[in-house]
Amino acid sequence: MTSRTASAGIDAVRPLRLVLGVDAAACLASGVLLTAASPWLTGLLGLPLALSVPAGIFLLVFGARLALMAGGRGPTRPGVRTVIAVNAVWVVASLALAAGLLIDPTGLGVAFLVVQAVAVAVLTALEAVALRRADLS
Repeated sequence: MTSRTASAGIDAVRPLRLVLGVDAAACLASGVLLTAASPWLTGLLGLPLALSVPAGIFLLVFGARLALMAGGRGPTRPGVRTVIAVNAVWVVASLALAAGLLIDPTGLGVAFLVVQAVAVAVLTALEAVALRRADLS
């Protein structure tokens, strides 16, 4: 592989690293919010502690993993496919919760769940496009 080819491969992965980094930052911020502010969010959004705290912890762990994937040795095709699948499940679960399945969110809670589901769906679509364009082995 020539220097020019290696450089082109790195450039092709840069957008994927970027969107994974944005996803990581969003997960980490949401994780901190859901764990640290969960007592206040319960009344405000109608999200029970039994849901918000584990979700927040999951987001902290998942966000840290995404940050490692975005930096360091970089993403792998199977790793990014797993991220896309997890994000897709998150979107479906969030919309189900917003629809009142399993919990009874407040109006603000419904808005919160729908907005973050849309944001995750957009990041997931960007990750899928970037993965198709990336030169990963």
